[in-house]
Amino acid sequence: MQHTIYLGLGTNIGDRARNLSAALAALPPAVQVIQASPVYETEPWGYTDQPVFLNQAAQAETALAPVELLAYLKHLETNLGRTPTFHYGPRLIDLDILLYDDLQLETPQLVLPHPHIAERPFVLAPLADLAPGLVIPGIGRSVGELLRACGLGGVRKI
Repeated sequence: MQHTIYLGLGTNIGDRARNLSAALAALPPAVQVIQASPVYETEPWGYTDQPVFLNQAAQAETALAPVELLAYLKHLETNLGRTPTFHYGPRLIDLDILLYDDLQLETPQLVLPHPHIAERPFVLAPLADLAPGLVIPGIGRSVGELLRACGLGGVRKI
């Protein structure tokens, strides 16, 4: 069975545009990209003393279960050159599961929808380009409504 997923992609080390393109290209065959958002340049979140990010969202389909998908994405990050760093630190590529169908899930390794989705403009802006009317499970508000509520501070479409 195919599941509709939304992924967040981010990078702030090296050739950032190339990192995003390489990540999208590496997703198949287990993850089939349906559409990708424009790219946004965004201020760092959490730890701010680092280079600015490029962020993007992708709508895709997969037959993988949520935890299998997480493992697959973490494996791709490593294959693309990501090395361990500190929490919210600089990264070559970051692949996050934002939404998985309308699933709400909370396990030690994975929380869905992404636990900070409603408060991060760098996630909401590209996601709104793909699905502004999509209602976030458990929150009951659309992506567009959440983006209007939190604003576009530090986020610029390039």
